Amino acid sequence: MGVEIERKFLIDDDSWGPADDGQLQQQGYLSITDRGTVRVRVEAGTAMLNLKSSQTGLTRAEFEYEIPLADGNRILETLCGWVVEKTRYKREFEGLTWDVDVFHGENDGLITAEVELETEGDAVTLPPWVGLEVSHDERYRVSTLSQFPYCEWSGRSKSS
Repeated sequence: MGVEIERKFLIDDDSWGPADDGQLQQQGYLSITDRGTVRVRVEAGTAMLNLKSSQTGLTRAEFEYEIPLADGNRILETLCGWVVEKTRYKREFEGLTWDVDVFHGENDGLITAEVELETEGDAVTLPPWVGLEVSHDERYRVSTLSQFPYCEWSGRSKSS
């Protein structure tokens, strides 16, 4: 079974180094239920179909399959009710690869960093540019942002 163990944080400042090395991603959701999500992601000339459980915590079941790019684009255009755009940057820190996501459109202004782990107990040295951990806050899941975008949050702030 596919498993994802991930921690997610808000970005505290710009010292993570935005640059021209990011990849634009479009994520479209075919299904969002209390049991899980089905999404299509198009990035850098590839398309992936992803199924992910909705359980809370750091560990979730995840299955991902490459699909033809033309199919991925067509699915985004015709079947997805919820599409989120972001630019993803890869940053190395203390032996781990961090994904920094700069959101666009209705989620503009939100920047998160996530790191995938081998086990929930793995020690993680936090980069100086990460802030509040939001791993357990479902508002920051991309599937949630697709339905309840960041621009609609009342009283939002970096520590919301």
